[in-house]
Amino acid sequence: PSQSAGTQWEPENRWGWSQSEVGFADSQPQPSTEHSIQVRLAGDKRKHNEGRAEVYYNSQWGTICDDDFSIHSANVFCRQLGYVEAVSWYPGSKYGKGEGPIWLDNLYCTGRESSIAQCTSNGWGVSDCKHTEDVSVLCSEKRIPGFRSEDPLLNQIENTNIKVEDVRIRAVFSASRKRIPVTEGYVEIKEGGTWKQICDKNWTTKNSRVVCGMFGFPAEKKYNIRAYKTSASRRKHKYWAYSVICKGTESHLFSCKMGDRIMTLGGNVTCENGMPAVVSCSPGLAFSPGSHSGFGKAFRHLLVRLKGGAQVGEGRLEVLMNGEWGTICDDGWSLHSASVACRELGFGTAKEAILGARLGQGVQKQYECANFGEQGISVGCYDVYRHDIDCQWIDVTDLKQGDYIFRIIVNPNFEVAESDYSNNVMLCNVRYGSLRVWVYNCHIGKLANSYYEPDQKEYFTGLWNNQVF
Repeated sequence: PSQSAGTQWEPENRWGWSQSEVGFADSQPQPSTEHSIQVRLAGDKRKHNEGRAEVYYNSQWGTICDDDFSIHSANVFCRQLGYVEAVSWYPGSKYGKGEGPIWLDNLYCTGRESSIAQCTSNGWGVSDCKHTEDVSVLCSEKRIPGFRSEDPLLNQIENTNIKVEDVRIRAVFSASRKRIPVTEGYVEIKEGGTWKQICDKNWTTKNSRVVCGMFGFPAEKKYNIRAYKTSASRRKHKYWAYSVICKGTESHLFSCKMGDRIMTLGGNVTCENGMPAVVSCSPGLAFSPGSHSGFGKAFRHLLVRLKGGAQVGEGRLEVLMNGEWGTICDDGWSLHSASVACRELGFGTAKEAILGARLGQGVQKQYECANFGEQGISVGCYDVYRHDIDCQWIDVTDLKQGDYIFRIIVNPNFEVAESDYSNNVMLCNVRYGSLRVWVYNCHIGKLANSYYEPDQKEYFTGLWNNQVF
């Protein structure tokens, strides 16, 4: 870009933004005199080069509406951040809805501008959009040669692309090291191939909650701080250069805000009057030692459950009310809502909020099976049931754990006349694990085929008389 660039880190900034001394538009839909503005990428579950496009104007961060936005505008935005170009852009708040004002609407750029402030728009703050229309951009990984922020951390994050595996909990005491998984110890970040501790300056229980959640633990708990202080005073530490400030609702530590830069002494980062940040996490239901433990008892009578998922910790969320299980409408459902449910179930932070009944629709209970009889079937075999309800057991003796197919055929011998025999087979995936067997992805299949075609599958909302679960 033709303008010089520089940055100044502030506590409210997120991980990865730059500022430029560029022109900005006033309330008229045309470029105006030059002033200092800042731009950044924000949002949850994103990489360093993608996110919601935000602008700092009039001492407040705001968003850009997706009306009239184009790849040319995205190119200008990405170049202002020091990237070579934009790869794509997304309408409709792909990385979550922003907060504050919507600063720019009907933004139009030719692609040759050095700043979005030189593009035309309705004017600063003149918009009829909602935050559901916040625009997002995906910038190229390639950086503009010679473009470098004055803040070294910004360049480092953009170049190293810090991931989940770059954060860990390192056990300090032998008792903690013997536990699998590790639930207590120093919080460390991998920087330049070296693991470094985070200074506990500005560290709160909200930070600990985020760290525990990202590792699959539902909550943080107290620890023996005196023991850690004694241990820390006897060791030398390599500290990361910045502190971290979290709200407690973030899904990853790097979705939190940056804090102050830690003091340096002779080129080494020091944590004055402090020590490495420590977390101690509750293991959760998935790692509970057993039903006889206090933690196991706490999760014995859950009021929520997951159904229809292919893996543990995944599924359709159901709630127990007045003795009956029911589903939850996805209106307003978000990653934060999903995280609350996951923690209640004994897991950590939610990784995705799945909408639109993608894991199957809930069904109304139509009957209960009481007598299971003595007859059963083995895997690879079949049986014919000639009653409305015939609950039988399936023999899994010596059966290897793994994935199987469960098939039910209605009217297999065509003894009852039907107008269309194409939906007489129901196929389900079955997963047999060490602790349970579960059925998922049930769909209507073709009678003539042992497999189904995805574009012809049909999800059912009820149960037939001779479907047995």
